[in-house]
Amino acid sequence: MARIILKCPYLKGGSKKTASHLGHLVKYIATREGVEKIKSGHEHWHSTKKQQKLISQILQEFPESKEQFEYEDYLVQPNRENASEFITIALEQNLDKIGGREKYLDYIANRPRVEKLDTHGLFTGGDAPLILAQVAEEVSAHTGNVWTPIVSLRREDAAQMGFDSAQSWKALLSSKAPELAENLKIHPDHLKWYAAFHNESHHPHIHMICYSTDPGEGYLTKQGIQKMKSSLAQEIFRQELIPLYEEKTRQREELKEQAVETMRELIRQMKNGILQSDRLEQLISYLADQLRDVSGKKQYGYLRPELKNVVDEIVDELARDSRVSEAYRFWWETRGRIEAVYTETPTDLFPLSRCADFKPIRNMVIQEAMHISDGTLTFEEPVSVDTILPAPTSADEPEPDLSDDPEPENELDSESEPKPELDDDGQGDVLPEGEVLDPMGDFRKQASRHEPSDSWWTDEYLLAKQYLFGDEEDEIPRDFKEARVLFLSEAERDNPLAMYDLGRMCADGLGCEANAEESWKWYERALDGFYMAELEKPWKYTEYRIGKMYAAGLGTEQDYEKAADWLTLSANKKYKYAQYSLAGLYYHGKGEEQDHENAFSLYLSAANQRFPYASFELGKMLRDGIGCRTNSARSEQRFQEAFDGFTSLESQSHDDMLQYRLGWMLLNGVGTEKNIPQANEYLEKSAGVGNLFAGYQLARLILSEDGASPDDVKKALNYLRQAAEAENPYAAYFLGKLYLRGDDILRDVEEALCWFRFAAEKGNQYAECALGILYLKGEDVPKDVAAALEYLKRAAGKGNQFAQYHLGKIYLTGEDIPKDMEEARRYLIAAAQQGNQYAQYLLGKLYLTGKDVPKDKEAAFRWFTLSATQGNLYAQFFLDHMDDFKEPSVLLAGTRLLHHLSRIFSDNAPLLKPPGLKIDRKRRLKLNEKKCGTGHARGDHESAMSL
Repeated sequence: MARIILKCPYLKGGSKKTASHLGHLVKYIATREGVEKIKSGHEHWHSTKKQQKLISQILQEFPESKEQFEYEDYLVQPNRENASEFITIALEQNLDKIGGREKYLDYIANRPRVEKLDTHGLFTGGDAPLILAQVAEEVSAHTGNVWTPIVSLRREDAAQMGFDSAQSWKALLSSKAPELAENLKIHPDHLKWYAAFHNESHHPHIHMICYSTDPGEGYLTKQGIQKMKSSLAQEIFRQELIPLYEEKTRQREELKEQAVETMRELIRQMKNGILQSDRLEQLISYLADQLRDVSGKKQYGYLRPELKNVVDEIVDELARDSRVSEAYRFWWETRGRIEAVYTETPTDLFPLSRCADFKPIRNMVIQEAMHISDGTLTFEEPVSVDTILPAPTSADEPEPDLSDDPEPENELDSESEPKPELDDDGQGDVLPEGEVLDPMGDFRKQASRHEPSDSWWTDEYLLAKQYLFGDEEDEIPRDFKEARVLFLSEAERDNPLAMYDLGRMCADGLGCEANAEESWKWYERALDGFYMAELEKPWKYTEYRIGKMYAAGLGTEQDYEKAADWLTLSANKKYKYAQYSLAGLYYHGKGEEQDHENAFSLYLSAANQRFPYASFELGKMLRDGIGCRTNSARSEQRFQEAFDGFTSLESQSHDDMLQYRLGWMLLNGVGTEKNIPQANEYLEKSAGVGNLFAGYQLARLILSEDGASPDDVKKALNYLRQAAEAENPYAAYFLGKLYLRGDDILRDVEEALCWFRFAAEKGNQYAECALGILYLKGEDVPKDVAAALEYLKRAAGKGNQFAQYHLGKIYLTGEDIPKDMEEARRYLIAAAQQGNQYAQYLLGKLYLTGKDVPKDKEAAFRWFTLSATQGNLYAQFFLDHMDDFKEPSVLLAGTRLLHHLSRIFSDNAPLLKPPGLKIDRKRRLKLNEKKCGTGHARGDHESAMSL
């Protein structure tokens, strides 16, 4: 593999000897003639005894010479040519130890095979010519330190990368001068440097001379040398490093992918596996006993040497596990491939206990021993934020809100509508009855002549609708501006349908800037138009439209009672759209007394007229047994009717609400088979015209996918914000989680709290639970136990199992509030009965140990079994060791440490991309979205309680 060698000796100024040496050195490296050797064959003969003796002396006096390319070549082929090359470069690179500054400068400028830019080969930054004598005098007179870096390449690498000429090196070193100064701890304005390129046959290299104009400035550390080399290597091997991990052949690519999968699989095995070792248990128990007598900080750095040795032995015992040893070997080998580019000799494999990248495991060992020593009961639960802040299940998510259904097209002939069939319970169609309604009131007195309502559905209006939604069949693209122009033209003809659509476009910012005031004015004009038409001739359609506008508060104050009056007028004429909307008011108790039976009857009447919206609601009611008897088969039948109906309607109108419903049903497999790609397609179309429900579902779908692009993530966030600002508590909760976690967007705790509070105010139990946990932990926000309890109890009161589990832990530990085992058991049992595996596991441990509760092995077995059934490894571990007489914490120690180690391996897994500037996914998305800010995902924390 391509690599670079850099040496950086220095000459200390201030003496006549070094001054003379530096002056001669400048002249020598600048004026040496290039010599082309004519090979006679002798160079291939075995090295002479004199060469071998000289090489031995060099290696004895300068052992670091073994790291040179030339020595590697000599070992492979110990012939005269390679011996000569090694002797030359070894002496050359140690001239600083055997001569002075002037001689060194003269040497690097004049030696054979130096590439001359003028009468000598010396160069520096800029185009001004160098006078060798002046440079030699300047360097020899310098009283401070002078560094003499040497950078060497293999011939094939120099030729391939284009670094086989003095000009390319001059350009490189000029660009790297600021970094050179930084690593030499020299102010950039004070740095002076000179170099010469020696075009050796096997290993071309450059010699440099560097110093500061301030004699008291500058020093170089090993880290500085490493950084200098890293910087040069990244630039020289830029083209080589890019395919470093992409391999040049398909076979190597496959091997690389297999290696990656191997590492992932090993980490997964550690994370999900168990580890039991008698030797490990003995060492942990011994350490726990010893720690009881230790005062002060119980951390690795503060322990006595003998206890440190015990900790190291425990870590190395862990490393004997096949999963750990294989992962560590693979990690080290991959790390070595990168390290070889930057170091002369990659380091040998350290014991795990001595590897700096895995230091955290040592303090984790001490923590586990302290748990045993103190009698601490630990909570074995995931530390990911998704567990701390749970996501609602599909059953908790709201189903599509069909109350804002699209308006029907021209429905003029009420007599042609089919007679309702019998309902699902065998009962006839029941419509609400009551006194004769006259919602028009005094409006009739102010009415004037109005154009006949059947003229609203003009060709121009229908074309505008096509432009609004797009029509693939007629090859009409979605064009909001063109739709707006046509709607405006229709509005000038007093068409209330066009006015209504203009109100919606202004509200959503389609084809224009969003403007709530203008939207209200258009809705108000539309309502007036429907009133005028109704005055001219009472009509079920205008009655329905007026009722819907009162229900939604469009162009008028929201008034459910007036909405119910108008919808009843229309529903009594068996108008299916009105029946459906009026059923919703009865179902929710808005404008009418809540009456699920009446709602079911109205939905059924509308559904039997082939209205898919009503079929969908019937499917829900039959599924849940609301207003009727539960009937799963009929429920599924109604859902299928709804899906088929929505599909048919969407093919005709391409309406966004229809697209949203179809997307939701395909996403959740309701009324049809689950189909994510098709769901995504419908949701994209719907969200494209401002449908907030579709935007929310699409955002969740995007963010649930691995490898979502920054543009997709940005789009998803915009959808979520729009939905949340429209008072969607689920979108607000989701935003809060994202801002708190910081994986996909900029971590912003204040923003997260804002959305959590907003969602909690809307009654979202998950947001309440999240706020409670955050205030309890006191990591991202100031700890507030009172607020934590308030939010957790609110969520627990709604049956939230996560809140119940955390409340159980609070009362069990007695750390933040007085310990109360009765309350703890009550909350833990409530959570466990809802299937919370962590509560089930904790109850099993409590009953097994008999601390704070009566010891009950049968109860412990029962709770462990329930938890293990859900995949809880720790619960299964105890089931397998119920008859062991060891302390539970001792039994668990090895497994817990294995899981700790899996997280460390995951955090330190070698990156399968070129070295150099590394931007992880969080940082990259931050730069793309907000260009500022920092933050990292929350670290692993384990809560514990002392018994």
